[in-house]
Amino acid sequence: MQAYVSPKAVEVGPGVFMVQGEPGAVDMRNLGRTGNAGFIVGETGVLAIDTGTSYRNGEALLATIRSVTDKPVRLALVTHAQKDFLFGAAAFRERGIPVLMHRKAADLMASRCERCLRVLKETLGEEEMKGTVMFTPDQQFDDSQTLDVIGRPVRLFYFGHSSGPGDVAVLDPRTGVLFAGGLLDQARIPDVMDGDIDGWLVALDALRKLPTQVIVPGHGPRTSAAAIDAQVRYLTQLRARVAQLLRAGTALSDVPKAAALPEFAGWDQYETLNAKNASTLFVRMQRDQLN
Repeated sequence: MQAYVSPKAVEVGPGVFMVQGEPGAVDMRNLGRTGNAGFIVGETGVLAIDTGTSYRNGEALLATIRSVTDKPVRLALVTHAQKDFLFGAAAFRERGIPVLMHRKAADLMASRCERCLRVLKETLGEEEMKGTVMFTPDQQFDDSQTLDVIGRPVRLFYFGHSSGPGDVAVLDPRTGVLFAGGLLDQARIPDVMDGDIDGWLVALDALRKLPTQVIVPGHGPRTSAAAIDAQVRYLTQLRARVAQLLRAGTALSDVPKAAALPEFAGWDQYETLNAKNASTLFVRMQRDQLN
């Protein structure tokens, strides 16, 4: 197996950098480093956006930031509670860098991510996950706001329960670069496990109205607003197809195959996540019918 090579930071706008994750599911080949991260360099410091999968991943992200600027990292923002965005926080906190999360994302992490961490250790091994621990964010927030901690205003947007109960997006107004976090993936099947489809579609419509020039998605290469339209089509078609299967009396065991969506068959994780998404929505719709 080839040795993993950490990706370099790519400047996607003046002073705004993306560190792209690897495609595919979390495994030894990619060391679980599948989620995108990034950072914004201001006049007085740096805002890190998402912290990676492990302590080692967090260290690598900090080294990447140091390769670009010697300004101090003032704050690390975790955009949502998925395992490939969270656990590098240990490396940041070890250096006295506070970690910020939306309160509902922090609550979701606290409720389930001890198990996330066990799964990562089983998948990637104890050595790769050495130093990786659960944590409580140093700072929490509830509503959309402007951060002014790096001498450069940065906007945080919370649209309510969407892709997750506390998922947020980050906009650098100076460049129009948007970090979409869990709200948007590029050419990758989004995971609906934590999502509220109605709220998610509302949030995607709100993203579409922001003055963006470049979008850094949660997974996949940098993109444009066209990716929002593609994800809206996926979520809409998935929901409609699952509702159709429920009306037809389809057995749950038949749902994964019956919920094929050919338009998206070329997207990363289609074979696994589309089937999982269909089953998840089917069970929810069944439950809602009974209530």
